[in-house]
Amino acid sequence: MTFKHLNFDVSDTIGTLTFNRPKALNALNHELILEMGAVLDLVEQDQGVRALVLTGAGDKAFVAGADISELTKLDALGAKRFAKLGHRTFARMETLPIPVIAAVNGFALGGGTEVALACDFIYASEKAVFGLPEITLGIIPGFGGTQRLARVVGPNRAKELIFTGKTFSASEALTYGLVNQVCTPEDLMETVMKTAKAMALKGRVCIQAAKESIHNGLSVDLETGCKIEINAFALCMASPDAKEGTQAFLEKRKAKFL
Repeated sequence: MTFKHLNFDVSDTIGTLTFNRPKALNALNHELILEMGAVLDLVEQDQGVRALVLTGAGDKAFVAGADISELTKLDALGAKRFAKLGHRTFARMETLPIPVIAAVNGFALGGGTEVALACDFIYASEKAVFGLPEITLGIIPGFGGTQRLARVVGPNRAKELIFTGKTFSASEALTYGLVNQVCTPEDLMETVMKTAKAMALKGRVCIQAAKESIHNGLSVDLETGCKIEINAFALCMASPDAKEGTQAFLEKRKAKFL
């Protein structure tokens, strides 16, 4: 399938979604977000895709934010529809049954930081720049930034970053706990792919169970979260993943998951 604003390919079980609006620094518009949804449809339908990586075309930007020229044309109802589209699409990505990694190669501002936050974790280039500067436009983050950032870096840090709208470097993002690893620009994709391939070798059932347990457990109390884990553990034990993994351990060989 050919897309106008992004590229998508699958190689060795790893899907790569590349934002590709270089003249607009890969800014998010309505069409691009709809194309993201179409990619997620493909990923959900293809059992051969075991991990998904998101990155930006060119060497300047991951996603520089929402397309301001499109935002200025929205009334309140149009803005609500646009925000709902972003929320719906990012939530789908967040709940995909496979690992989703953001490879942030440059500017990740506004919607760019929000895209990255909806991934399972973030690896960043030393050249990456993060921020939620919507406050400087007289608005607030509209694609989940107020919610996901606070859950990742804590409410106090999130308030500081959102209220000031300031940008921050990859090394600062690492300190905040927003980024898992900072790489040289040359090593970013190789490092991300190495991690993605390691995860792709694991069983689909247990990866999905672990991801759902963490995601669903964050919104409940500890006791309820532990019950979610117990049920997921029991379902894993009934799966081919568990049978192959435990047998491989006993036979002192590498597991070959379906």
